[in-house]
Amino acid sequence: MKLFALCLFLLMYVLMVLLPRRRTWVALGAAAIALVARLLPLRALPGAVNWNVLFMIAGTMVIVHYFIDSKMPSRIADELMARSKSVKWVAVYMSVFAGLISAFIDNVATVLMVAPVGMAVCKKQGINPVPMILSIAVSSNLQGAATLVGDTTSIMLGDYAGMDFTSFFWMEGKPGIFFAVELGALAAVGVMCFLFRKDTQPVTPGGKTPVGDKFPGFMLLAVIACLIAASFVPHKPDVTNGLICLALAAVTMARDRIRTGDKKRLWAAFEAVDTSILLLLVGLFIVIAAITQVGLVDDFAGWIVKVGGSDLFVLYTVILFGSVAISAFVDNIPYVATMLPVLAGVTSALGMEPYLLYFGLLSGATLGGNLTPFGASANVTGVGLLMREGHDVSFQDFARIGVPFTLAAVCVSYVFLWLVWH
Repeated sequence: MKLFALCLFLLMYVLMVLLPRRRTWVALGAAAIALVARLLPLRALPGAVNWNVLFMIAGTMVIVHYFIDSKMPSRIADELMARSKSVKWVAVYMSVFAGLISAFIDNVATVLMVAPVGMAVCKKQGINPVPMILSIAVSSNLQGAATLVGDTTSIMLGDYAGMDFTSFFWMEGKPGIFFAVELGALAAVGVMCFLFRKDTQPVTPGGKTPVGDKFPGFMLLAVIACLIAASFVPHKPDVTNGLICLALAAVTMARDRIRTGDKKRLWAAFEAVDTSILLLLVGLFIVIAAITQVGLVDDFAGWIVKVGGSDLFVLYTVILFGSVAISAFVDNIPYVATMLPVLAGVTSALGMEPYLLYFGLLSGATLGGNLTPFGASANVTGVGLLMREGHDVSFQDFARIGVPFTLAAVCVSYVFLWLVWH
């Protein structure tokens, strides 16, 4: 059963790489096979799908539709280009901006908010948007580990280890993982400068695009504020963030319907929800839940700990880089959930504090998703937005951005955490 599940998982990824425009059908097909083969019981199907992420994407897409329609992204693009010396610096600024936002709200929501601005910049400059949008996606994924509220895995670690918001900044008299992530982000900025080194053409800002309606922009700010506030509410339902996004989307739609009286605008908002992205994620969630159900994730976790042995440096190295490799293909939520008690048991047996290994796990599991287009929901969303605009994104296109970005950020975080916490 495990061998079959592993083969199905690998085949799915190979076909998604070879058939980029059939990724959704490949994922759904693999999910159907997993269900028919009973790798995942039907009763476990509702829990296998991350409804919170799907609801967040759907709700945010609706608000972003009105945001784009208001011409606000074009106006922000105008302001950004007026302050930039070249296209290279526009790309760097967009990536840094996305990273800062995603330290406090979900990575997918960040991509959906920032990508339209990047797309507007590229259209105004007449350049290929693929590198810039992918940079926004991987930057969003990087900063998720910086704070307690930045990513689901950060929340899981905080809950399991009894850490609060300030623990990510300073704990037990030492700088926390926030500084490791930010140093990694700084190294990633250097990578971005290198990757966009040839884009030295000066930007050509035109006039200021008039904004038709500022309300969608305010609603996006409301999304950020509400998601941050919700992160401090204990014992909330798992779908809280998704319901917040759906509720604010409904308010935005209702307000526009009352303001304009135009039914066509309402239907256009519904059509703005990209079902291909949602269905792709559903398929991935089911297949990943299936390999988790049969015990493959547990096996990988046990193998990592076994290879690490009892030497702290070797154990830390294997956990961090092993987590990078695994989370490039496996959803990091079940993986982190599996590894936390394993690491707690290992460090207890060795008579040491677990925080170095906890932070190494979180860093690796968060950053590893940037190695592949399907390793993180933010990447899937970014690629989906590009394909919706008619731009094909190959595995090589993504790797050209994601791999050097990930390696730079991981290596800097790895050194910092070891020096501070060993």
